[in-house]
Amino acid sequence: MRFLISVIDSTSGSATADEYAAIDAFNSGLQANGNWIAAFGLGDPSTATVIDARTASVLVRPGAHHFGDEWISGCWLIQVDSGDEAERLAEEASRACNRRVELRPLLG
Repeated sequence: MRFLISVIDSTSGSATADEYAAIDAFNSGLQANGNWIAAFGLGDPSTATVIDARTASVLVRPGAHHFGDEWISGCWLIQVDSGDEAERLAEEASRACNRRVELRPLLG
């Protein structure tokens, strides 16, 4: 089973040195246990571009699709044997980055 753990924040790249150290340790544990697929941070919404090419007239608009005070500032892609294991790792991720996280299964 594969899952996405998304970090919810109001600022991108805002982790403290202690939080970065905890995130690095969490990442090392994921890699050592075979749960690691990938992890990455995301730029804040002002760096986004929305592109809609569903019609002949392509819309390109600077800024994010989502408007609000919080957004996804980073993610982990993980591989696990069960949903319970994914929840446990999401709890560890939340502790490591000191942020709320959202856990979602990957389809397909």
